[in-house]
Amino acid sequence: MSSALNLNEERKIIEKFQHKTWNEIKTNDTWAIFKIMAEFVNGYEKMSKIGPCVSIFGSARTKPDQKYYKLAENIAYELTQNGFGVITGGGPGIMEAGNKGAHRGEGASVGLNIDLPFEQHDNPYIDHDKNVMFDYFFVRKVMFVKYAQGFVVMPGGFGTLDELFEAVTLIQTKKIGKFPIILVGSEFWNGIFDWVKEVLIGQFGNASAEDMDLIQIVDTEKEVVDILNNFYKKYSLSPNF
Repeated sequence: MSSALNLNEERKIIEKFQHKTWNEIKTNDTWAIFKIMAEFVNGYEKMSKIGPCVSIFGSARTKPDQKYYKLAENIAYELTQNGFGVITGGGPGIMEAGNKGAHRGEGASVGLNIDLPFEQHDNPYIDHDKNVMFDYFFVRKVMFVKYAQGFVVMPGGFGTLDELFEAVTLIQTKKIGKFPIILVGSEFWNGIFDWVKEVLIGQFGNASAEDMDLIQIVDTEKEVVDILNNFYKKYSLSPNF
């Protein structure tokens, strides 16, 4: 398996330096546009029907006996009890915990799955008509952001950081509304955002201090739900029950 993956990686590198004929460009690159379009259309059609939801991000490697798995499950459950559905990446770990909690709370439970050579597989807690498959990460990330009324970010790896900073960037640049971004687990997140404040902002000036107002770090499910409910009370809005 590993040797096959290594050969595949080598092929991807070598192909970038190979000159393509016009026929190859038309076959491989141009026609890929239609596959991308199909993923967007399928995603829009399914996601537009789900109602108010919160996207939950986090590691696929978190095990059911670990505290953040249980915490993610409880957060998702409490979100459903307050009228929100839950969107996850549809796989194992934190994603499974989020869908499990939403399923337990009898709320909307959406999985945005992606075809990967490792780690990713469907979890059993997604509503059968709300499991959406993707080949392209960028299409999947559009769905995470476009149909969410808030973001809950559990401890995770590079994919979780990518999703977090995508949401922050889109809010910072006013491409989407200023929805709550809630990071769960101060022991995990404090170090990263101390660096953001001290180095990225303080030392280099590569962001503004007020950008930190977009992010809140908490440790309990109650804090997550309170932040979301208080945010929408300001606008006299509430999710549908």
